[in-house]
Amino acid sequence: MGSVTHTSDSKLVLGPLVLGIESSCDETAVALVRGDGTIVAQAIASQEAEHAPYGGVVPEIAARAHAERLAPMLEKVMGEAGVALSEVDAIAATAGPGLIGGVMVGLVSAKALAMAADKPLLAVNHLEGHALSPRLADRKLAFPYLLLLVSGGHCQILAVEGVGQYRRLATTIDDALGEAFDKTAKLLGLGYPGGPAVERLALQGDPKAVPLPRPLKGSPEPHFSFAGLKSAVLRAVESGAHADADIAASFQQAAVECLIDRLERALDTAGPFPALVVAGGVAANKTVRAALETLAAKHAMRFTAPPLALCTDNAAMIAWAGCERLAAEGPDFAGDPLEFLARPRWPLDPAAEAVRGAGYKA
Repeated sequence: MGSVTHTSDSKLVLGPLVLGIESSCDETAVALVRGDGTIVAQAIASQEAEHAPYGGVVPEIAARAHAERLAPMLEKVMGEAGVALSEVDAIAATAGPGLIGGVMVGLVSAKALAMAADKPLLAVNHLEGHALSPRLADRKLAFPYLLLLVSGGHCQILAVEGVGQYRRLATTIDDALGEAFDKTAKLLGLGYPGGPAVERLALQGDPKAVPLPRPLKGSPEPHFSFAGLKSAVLRAVESGAHADADIAASFQQAAVECLIDRLERALDTAGPFPALVVAGGVAANKTVRAALETLAAKHAMRFTAPPLALCTDNAAMIAWAGCERLAAEGPDFAGDPLEFLARPRWPLDPAAEAVRGAGYKA
């Protein structure tokens, strides 16, 4: 199943070439990735302009934008790479979790391509794409590692023990951290997307100026909670007693302290890990990264974070998850059935116990 490139000296086996499609939220993305970690070509189309007037993602608008953009982007990526569909070894697409309309657009397109080219379909869990993306950026990162997965829809701590082997140690009992960043941005009138806007404004503020809670800090459970922090930000804004930059800085500091406290608790209960890894959209936040790097050094753990381009939703991580799965399953793996259904909910650890209040984020 692997593709081979010849050099002047020897034959270099690069592994399978996988076409990846991502459409779970508000980025339409396509990428070609080889099994050695080479991103051959990729394209990402943001929908920021479409959703900005609403202060958040509108599912119907997102699905329509995916449908309009995906085919031209596929043609562009394949053209830039100079690769024909017949040369691709498998087609990987996000099959969930996510906004179901958008997920269906990408998955149905992948099914059509797989059927037309007689290639394996790889239905990828979006969260697994994030979980494995650090190994795309850092080829020396070995299993197992402790993963902090922080995005707009999820905030979890997982023990990543192998491809398809994930043990959830903690999750949010209410809101995800990315959602809290977006809500804070909306309350401060910073627009969408909120996370980067809050981070920029926080640079101008005093992180100790506004007394905000640290939900669940010190709790024996390693789980997260950010609903109370969002409510406290709302009260701070409505009071008119604080500068916007101070609110942004104080919110960010409270969020970071919650992350570090919860990770410390997870390490206490789950034992040591050789590496601490962060992934997901919030992983692009420099303050979050710096705090995690300090924590890793404290525990003599290696710290790994993907480059910023691989933190937000992208197709390279989906294609890479496909490469990882092909390697793990072996040469006889025929892929997923074309009847595989899109899933709005798809936990990485289905065996994990339900957590109070966590709902679908469990």
